[in-house]
Amino acid sequence: MTYVVTENCIRCKFMDCVEVCPVDCFYAGENFLVISPDECIDCGVCEPECPAEAIFPDSDDRATAWAEINAKYAGVWPNITRKGDAPADAEEWKDKPNKAELLSPEPHKN
Repeated sequence: MTYVVTENCIRCKFMDCVEVCPVDCFYAGENFLVISPDECIDCGVCEPECPAEAIFPDSDDRATAWAEINAKYAGVWPNITRKGDAPADAEEWKDKPNKAELLSPEPHKN
């Protein structure tokens, strides 16, 4: 089992989850975070820290469609080990549905 970041993270990217991860398995895109399934140790400390409630175990039906996306982008986006600033409009996007088409394939830029 591994944990998976899902659609609700898109355009929110709060990064509270990154701060608590003991193995630094988060990777950052322009407007989304992913968890590397090869590095995640299934500890689950990230799940309750997510203000957008976007992290689920891969055994949860809500994670199924996002597991492949997490694996794909964990292989190309930069690793992130510290909480950064969330987008200025993150709260506005937090509970909006149907954000999948807004997922940017671009990596996070410092």
